[in-house]
Amino acid sequence: MSKSKTILAVLIIALLLGIAIGRWSAPGDSNPVVATASDEREVLYWVAPMDPNYRRNEAGKSPMGMDLVPVYAEDVDQVAGTVSIDPTVVNNLGIRTALVAGGVLSRRIDTVGYIGYDEDTLQHVHTRVDGWIEKLATKATGDPVRKGQLLFELYSPTLVNAQQEYLAALRSENTVLRSASKDRLHALGVTASEISRLEKERVANQRVRVYAEADGVIAHLGVREGIYVTPATEVMSVARLDRVWVLAEVFERQAAWVQPGQRADVELDYVPGKHWQGTVDYVYPELDPETRTLKVRIRFENEGEVLRPNMFARVALYGGETEQLVHVPREAVIRGGSVNRVVLALGKGRFRAQQVELGIESGDRVAINRGVAVGDRVVTSGQFLIDSESNIDAALSRMGEHMEHTQ
Repeated sequence: MSKSKTILAVLIIALLLGIAIGRWSAPGDSNPVVATASDEREVLYWVAPMDPNYRRNEAGKSPMGMDLVPVYAEDVDQVAGTVSIDPTVVNNLGIRTALVAGGVLSRRIDTVGYIGYDEDTLQHVHTRVDGWIEKLATKATGDPVRKGQLLFELYSPTLVNAQQEYLAALRSENTVLRSASKDRLHALGVTASEISRLEKERVANQRVRVYAEADGVIAHLGVREGIYVTPATEVMSVARLDRVWVLAEVFERQAAWVQPGQRADVELDYVPGKHWQGTVDYVYPELDPETRTLKVRIRFENEGEVLRPNMFARVALYGGETEQLVHVPREAVIRGGSVNRVVLALGKGRFRAQQVELGIESGDRVAINRGVAVGDRVVTSGQFLIDSESNIDAALSRMGEHMEHTQ
């Protein structure tokens, strides 16, 4: 009985081994998807979608939990730096491309600026003698003033003595002394109307009044009532608002594009949707040493005083057109410290980083002097991931060639 059980067990084990060996050796029982993929395209390695430095020899998950992406070896393309990406992955990564175009570019400069007072209208008020501000008619910066409006009253012993001397000259009827005393009053800043009053009333004022010479606003107020002032003291500044300047900043690389007389458009967040059109009035002779920008002045008439000093402005300056150039979208360019690149889309999921020499930049287009041709297709979205992968492959290829030469 024991012997028959042993024989039965041996037969069962032999049968199971035969079935296992048959299944293992039968070609039709393998995974058809794996076989097809292996026959059609050879997977070199698997890489994380968001980190090309993370590589594995088999499928799996990235540290971020995403499925690893296969990288294939194409027999038709063995150039170092060329990478191949599955079309499904290309679509999932949102990779977009654009054609390299040819034609003229407008030397348009999009920059920023700010509104300032028209300095031609600024009136700086100083006294010509020492004294004290006894009465200040304007109390704060920004207060409006009208031509002929009282600004302040000044008490100065020097002016009081000068008035007394002129009155003595009038009583003496000495024409030479009278003329000299009157000229001294003019030199000390006494107005003609005040001198006429002095001649009529024959009474010296202890306070001399100072009036505004034009309409405007107080741009700067440097005194308060009772303060002692000298000729070096800037009492206040009065500026007009019917005309303003827009001061725009132009980068050093675009400084040669701007000239007086060019058209300029200005837009403010304060009045969305409205544009002011003007012309470049003046290009300043030197660059700002800190920002490395060139200042450009644009003059505008300010109807209704809508444009207010120190407002932020978006400015577009229009220069002439260039000659025929090859150009690409600005977002297609990968800028480096010494080398600039674009990523070429070669078709069938193949990409390669291409070194380029950049030309001028106008709006959303960048001219390419060398590296691509009209009709090429460049990547405009997702190119940084492809560029990293391409550089790694090129480096590994060069490393392999170096090792072969040294062996």
